[in-house]
Amino acid sequence: MDELRAWLVALRTPGLGPGGLRERLAAASGDIEAVLGQLRSQAASLGEPAQAWLAQPDESQLTADLAWLAVPGHRLLCCTEADFPPQLENIPQPPAALFVAGDASLLLHPQVAIVGARSASMAGLTHARAFAGALAQAGFVITSGMADGVDGAAHAAALDAGAATLAVIGTGPDRVYPRKHHALARRITEQGALVSEFPPGTPARADHFPRRNRLIAGLSLGTLVIEAGLQSGSLITARLAVEQGREVFALPGSIHNPLARGCHRLIREGARLVENATEIIEALTPAARMLGSELALRLAVGGEPGQSAERPAVYGSVSSSRWSVDPEYQQLLAELGHDPATLDELVQRGGQSAAAVSSMLLMLELEGMIESLPGNRYQRLPTGSLHD
Repeated sequence: MDELRAWLVALRTPGLGPGGLRERLAAASGDIEAVLGQLRSQAASLGEPAQAWLAQPDESQLTADLAWLAVPGHRLLCCTEADFPPQLENIPQPPAALFVAGDASLLLHPQVAIVGARSASMAGLTHARAFAGALAQAGFVITSGMADGVDGAAHAAALDAGAATLAVIGTGPDRVYPRKHHALARRITEQGALVSEFPPGTPARADHFPRRNRLIAGLSLGTLVIEAGLQSGSLITARLAVEQGREVFALPGSIHNPLARGCHRLIREGARLVENATEIIEALTPAARMLGSELALRLAVGGEPGQSAERPAVYGSVSSSRWSVDPEYQQLLAELGHDPATLDELVQRGGQSAAAVSSMLLMLELEGMIESLPGNRYQRLPTGSLHD
């Protein structure tokens, strides 16, 4: 509890920011209590607000934070832990910690961001649902910002497909913005996760959303933009994705639709024009494979999720992975047999959820045990045994 409280005090220190906290953590070998002691000894150089906070933190705020974290399924995911998402390590101003409501392990899965206009047309919403559903069925976690319009449609479609989705929000994890999405937020928490770098109680502010957008772009292997005006926040997400070395995909539209102009600009600037989800899946498979390799290495170095780790700075490969000793993966390979089978058939054979089976199929494909075929079918490769 002392360590968790130290994290909360540090995260709420005015003017420190994730960069400053990360620098101090690196110097202190990840010891947050040592960092907090250093901050207090240097409080005078941090400015009056920080000095006042460190001298006498607001106990009501800290109590509320701890109460929120005490709820089952709520977690503070710190950058010193083995299961902190490696995708975020090299983005501008990587967060020091994330407040998560739901399944925090989903942040480690290959993700595709789907973003677009809040005032999307019916066609745009239809496209968002179709792409989100297809990508979710292929095993990707759908990541977006829970805004009105395209974001909400993408989240809902993934949930309706029985798959997981991540909502990165610009408020504290206990706030819902826009308010109309309370029911959607509950579904996401139950079947996916809400993610925020802002502590509980933080209201929506205009400057929070670009910060949120950098996390959406950073977590995802690629970003799909569906309908965006020339001044859209979705273009900010796309620009951040490009700066972070991620793929950007854009859906073309009618030249008479003002919400297509942002997508057309992205295409002119080098974004991939896409017409179906298969194009995105094929483009992102190598990046998903690389992410899987780094994740396996990171967990091998750091141990179980929730433990601290000295994380490698570059992608690596490993000779074995935790999938090789998991009986659920062994069972799925046995159920797949040697003939192609669809996702629905495998769900019926094993009795697991479509989301769970999709996730395992993706990891088996990354391990080179199976291959995906047209028609959402899967087949074992000749070497497709986890004991090989």
